[in-house]
Amino acid sequence: MTVRRIKDPADSCADPVARALVAAAFATISSRYVVARHQIAAAVLDAEGGLHLGLHMDAMVGRAAVCAEAGALSAARLVTDAELVAVAAVRYPKPTEAAEARVVPPCGLCRELLLDHAPGLRAVVHDGTHAVLTPLDSLLPHKYVGTKWDASAPTNPAPHPPPEQEIAP
Repeated sequence: MTVRRIKDPADSCADPVARALVAAAFATISSRYVVARHQIAAAVLDAEGGLHLGLHMDAMVGRAAVCAEAGALSAARLVTDAELVAVAAVRYPKPTEAAEARVVPPCGLCRELLLDHAPGLRAVVHDGTHAVLTPLDSLLPHKYVGTKWDASAPTNPAPHPPPEQEIAP
């Protein structure tokens, strides 16, 4: 049996924050990769130094799939209200592909979602030579701004306490 050696794409990161995020995403997808199930992992860094991971969840119905970045965003919001500062995603190669994992930018849907919750977020993208941090909004210059909430309001409003409930005897 031949063991494939997959190179860590963090080696292409000059910036220490980008390197740490890519390394965490690579370690996650390297240990959790399953053909046709999990192909991408993401790591989100918060302003307090917390690292939050997400795993791509594919589905038989493609629309039901969940991106790794959405999972990492959700994981972050479960444990902190801290500002989110950076995100990286790594795609693991299929067995039929060259044995190279690679940094991938968030898809358009994830760009919208991430910017809704972290307008100042930076993303690790590959510039052709190196993986670098870049403002996520530069990848989505015409972001949709809706009316569900005030876009100028804090991105991490204090959570509301659950309503008090009476428990019937």
